[in-house]
Amino acid sequence: MLTKFELKLSRAKGVAFHPKRPWVLVALHLSTIQLWDYRMGTLIDRFEDHEGPVRCVNFHPTQPLFVSGLDDYTIKVWSLATRKCIFTLSGHLDYLRSVSFHHELPWVLSCSDDQTIRIWNWQNRQEIACLTGHNHYVMLAQFHPLDDLIVLASLDQTVRVWDISGLRKKHLAPTTQPRLFEEQMQRKQLPQQDIFGNVNAVVKYVLEGHDKGVNWAAFHPTLPLIVSAADDRLVKLWRMSDTKAWEVDTCRGHTGNVLCAVFHPHQDLILSVSDDKTIRVWDLNKRTAVKQFRRENDRFWLIAPHPTINLFATCHDSGVMVFKLERERPAHTVFQNKVYFVNGEKQVQSYDLARDEASMPMLSLKKIGKTWLFMRTVSYNQSDNSLLVTHGEGDNGMYALVTLPKHVTGAIEPTDVRLGEGNFACFISRNRFVSFVKSSKVLHVKDMNNNVTKTIQLDSSVTDVLAGGAGRVLLVKSHAVVNYDVQQRKELGELSVNNVKYASWSPDGLHVALLAKHTITIATKDLALVTSMHETIRVKSAAWDDSGVLLYSTLNHIKYTLLNGDNGIIKTLENTMYIARVAGAKVYCLNRAGQVEVLSIDPAEYRFKKALVNKNFTEVLRIIQTSNLVGQSIIAYLQKKGYPEVALQFVEDPESRFDLALECGDLKIAETEAAKLKSNAKWERLGHEALLQGNVEVVERVYQQLEEFDKLSFLYLYKGDQERLSKMTLIANARSNVSSLVQNTLYNNDVVARIEAYLKVGMYPLAYTLAASNGMNDKANEILEAAGLSAGDVQLPEIEPPVEMPTPTGEIAKNWPIGEGKMSFFENALVTGNVENLSIEDEREESVEPTKIANAFDFNDDLDEEIEEDEGGWDMEDEDLDIPDEFEDIDDVEDATPLAAKPEDGVSGEIAFWLRNNKTAAGYVAAGSFEQAATLLNKQLAVVNFAPLRKRFLEVYTSNKLYLPGVAELPAMKDYIREHNDEDDPHKFRPLIPGYDSLEEKLANAFKLFKTNNLPEAINVFRDIIYTIAVLTVDDDEQEAKCDDILILCREYILGLSIELERRALDPSDVKRNLELAAYFTRAKLQNAHRVNALQVAMSQSFKNKNYTSASYFAGELLSIISTGAKAEQAQKIRARAESISSEAYEIDFDPYAEFDICCASFTPIYKGSDVVTEALVGAKYKAEYKGQVCRITNVTSIGVPASGLRIKV
Repeated sequence: MLTKFELKLSRAKGVAFHPKRPWVLVALHLSTIQLWDYRMGTLIDRFEDHEGPVRCVNFHPTQPLFVSGLDDYTIKVWSLATRKCIFTLSGHLDYLRSVSFHHELPWVLSCSDDQTIRIWNWQNRQEIACLTGHNHYVMLAQFHPLDDLIVLASLDQTVRVWDISGLRKKHLAPTTQPRLFEEQMQRKQLPQQDIFGNVNAVVKYVLEGHDKGVNWAAFHPTLPLIVSAADDRLVKLWRMSDTKAWEVDTCRGHTGNVLCAVFHPHQDLILSVSDDKTIRVWDLNKRTAVKQFRRENDRFWLIAPHPTINLFATCHDSGVMVFKLERERPAHTVFQNKVYFVNGEKQVQSYDLARDEASMPMLSLKKIGKTWLFMRTVSYNQSDNSLLVTHGEGDNGMYALVTLPKHVTGAIEPTDVRLGEGNFACFISRNRFVSFVKSSKVLHVKDMNNNVTKTIQLDSSVTDVLAGGAGRVLLVKSHAVVNYDVQQRKELGELSVNNVKYASWSPDGLHVALLAKHTITIATKDLALVTSMHETIRVKSAAWDDSGVLLYSTLNHIKYTLLNGDNGIIKTLENTMYIARVAGAKVYCLNRAGQVEVLSIDPAEYRFKKALVNKNFTEVLRIIQTSNLVGQSIIAYLQKKGYPEVALQFVEDPESRFDLALECGDLKIAETEAAKLKSNAKWERLGHEALLQGNVEVVERVYQQLEEFDKLSFLYLYKGDQERLSKMTLIANARSNVSSLVQNTLYNNDVVARIEAYLKVGMYPLAYTLAASNGMNDKANEILEAAGLSAGDVQLPEIEPPVEMPTPTGEIAKNWPIGEGKMSFFENALVTGNVENLSIEDEREESVEPTKIANAFDFNDDLDEEIEEDEGGWDMEDEDLDIPDEFEDIDDVEDATPLAAKPEDGVSGEIAFWLRNNKTAAGYVAAGSFEQAATLLNKQLAVVNFAPLRKRFLEVYTSNKLYLPGVAELPAMKDYIREHNDEDDPHKFRPLIPGYDSLEEKLANAFKLFKTNNLPEAINVFRDIIYTIAVLTVDDDEQEAKCDDILILCREYILGLSIELERRALDPSDVKRNLELAAYFTRAKLQNAHRVNALQVAMSQSFKNKNYTSASYFAGELLSIISTGAKAEQAQKIRARAESISSEAYEIDFDPYAEFDICCASFTPIYKGSDVVTEALVGAKYKAEYKGQVCRITNVTSIGVPASGLRIKV
């Protein structure tokens, strides 16, 4: 039994399923009805308008109604739309026992402890029949699903079947057609009566056979059968015909009163519950017990089947439980273009994905396992065309190895069946398979003859095993999954994840999706976590798209998720589906009946998002132009990811276009859309954004549109536009707005107009003062006369000459000069239609934290051990700080002629496929097209000196060619080595490019040379690593990111070691430069084990040359890495001594707390804000004066030359 939903409630009396939605009604003794969503596990609503305990509930099969029966003798009909009681039916004289709706007619059937059964019309709310005859409580009344029959169960030890066809005829609407003669005669005759005098409903059968009261009776959905449950601990099966009914058989086994028994809606099973705390499942044909489920502390009262799906609900002492009898996931496996599956008849079939057709049944598995046990898993072996199937659960788990017939002739019985115990079994090679026994935690490795070849005792925490690829399995624990190599008996990786049930591997085997009930975890093949997500609805299955996108199904949806966690809904399902394979726009699923269904989907959305995440903008543009991607979700996704200009291509709604245009900074589109919207709020937002950009032309038009004349006047003032400022004065005068008029006269210093404005509103004192202060005596006298005053009546303070107002000089200000706007990739492509030469590469990350690099490539088993045991290579253990100053110089690289090679003319065959499928410089090198490779490296990385790459070119070219010596006088046979030898698609033929697997080994070698103080050779190894990555191909983003990190690591080590070699080559008298280089060496981002050496050099040199402040700083940095040992003791002594003096004998160009980079040519600081040029391969930084020279780090690339960036991913 699989529990799907469980609810802890006090005294649940009744339960009912909604026919369509995932809802369940629960009737409680505490006068409440609760409506729950059993998929989500959430309470939807409570119905509390009851006077007493609620004993029974039922949904209407088609209408949004449900009915409840109460202990207050009433029946209530409720509306699911309004969630309120519509009306109450009264008439019963005792407790209600059951209520139900008729499937067609507007009738409600009820039975009660008053020994009556009543039928009500819920439309006119009238009682239409009262059926009597029982002499004890009537426990159940139920309509027949098809016929005009009612079955009743009573404590008088009888089951009665009533015929209500007369009641139907009586209450049918009258027909307009003339009745036949026979029909008229029949209506005139006296209606048939039963023994109790009822006319419209008559007792058809009385079934007697139980020795005690009958608690339940139910019709079969399709067959003329009745099942009954009684207090005599028996479940009886009855059969009926048109004239009689009789007992067929009895199911014995319950040890307590049987309270309820129902038929399975789809299978030949009977389910019963009893107060012996068990649920029992019986075979309808054999009347024998099939399964039994026991709860130690709960008695079951009622069981209700879902009308359409394999779900059951039951009430028990402490709540309600929704469950199913067994898993309905069809056993299936995918091999190449075929899906092998077990259908609903327990027959093996195959489905050809290329032809979209299912084969005839190939093999019958009915005799394998018990009748009611379905196959759980299937594993296919191509080598001998055999299947490995498992069935059963717990201690009853078994597997069967069967051979498929060569020719399909029908569902034949298997001839050679090899059986064994095991809860899980799958093939791990062409002649080996594993089986896992859960009870003993043993993993057996067996051959094709079913003989054990190896036995592995697993940890007791292992709960299940899943397929893990060739030679591997996944060990499932409660809180983790382990990748286990069966051959080596070795755990290869472990991932913390809870309760994993299924695993789905990507086609390339690089990723695996681990499915739990509500979570999906995606990991690499070595179980490194990629992403994890949670689903509210149960996750059912998953399969990978060819592009590396995971599609998964829940109970009612097909969804997708990318490796970065972005997800969405593709399709809504009517019925639950199990995804087997995804091919293009088709999803091949299996339904619960074991049949393949092909669903059509639109993959444009997730392909668009994947292309956007991978920065494959050419594909993004193609999808935009060819698909109908619309909707707020896509727009919101693009905005979230920082691509509003792409979202702008989808949107036609003016308001959305306006918002996106402002986000992009596109004022032209924003202004066009604002004109359409005619909203002042939009214009204000546009004006604010335009003001931030300094676009005064747009600001002017916005102010004009909003009629904000004061702001417009001020705008003309700071633009220096006197002509338009004068017009604003005229406009203010025309508007009779004195305040605005005065403001404008202040802006343009028009004293006369200001005086007139004051006079216009009667402000004579201000007008007089203004005229007098500006020497306009005649005007001042006129004002006095108009006011009826003389000059003696007004006394003004001493007025100085008027200050001359500043006036703008030069031209009228234009838009604020900002950087010229450039069209985005998408805009450029849409305008020109050219997507070939557009740069879409991001700038290389400027800097990487040293701790990040150290964590990513930590080749040391123990840091402290590495620091302490440096093999004396750096010779810094002397107490007198006598550090040697001279080392051998680095040998100069000999000049060499540029490497050139030409591919053979008219290439064909394998080389032609390589060239056609190539995307990287390494591919051209492998094909022999050295010139094209050199051109591509020059465009991507600005490589100008190819001599150091000669060795790498030849290594790549020769590593994928194979020459087999022929017989005498015949040339050798030439063959080619592909990246994937088993690849059959010519469009995916690519050459083997060596180098990636050796990167870590080379790094370890370089670190060893560093430790032994062989710095020139270490630099050569680091450069060799750089050359290897420059001519390399990788398969995925993870490998590409690792190569990028290694390039940065090599850059920092070459820079640091070059600085140290430069310091050692200095004249001993140049102390200042010595100290500067020692300090710069510490700024190289080395691993802590090696940075200790740099800090010790700087500390020792500073202390020896009496730069005590610097010595104290370097000693503190060293102590932050190591705290014990001889070096730590020496650093503590130096810091204590240096802090007591705290002086500097030499002033050096080094600020330990400033942010700066180091020029890789001059070994001097490049402070923030200084001109800097960058090299394209490793990101080395130089001062501007070195632009165009060859990079000192790589020796192959040019400094500061524009380049698109390294591209090595295929």
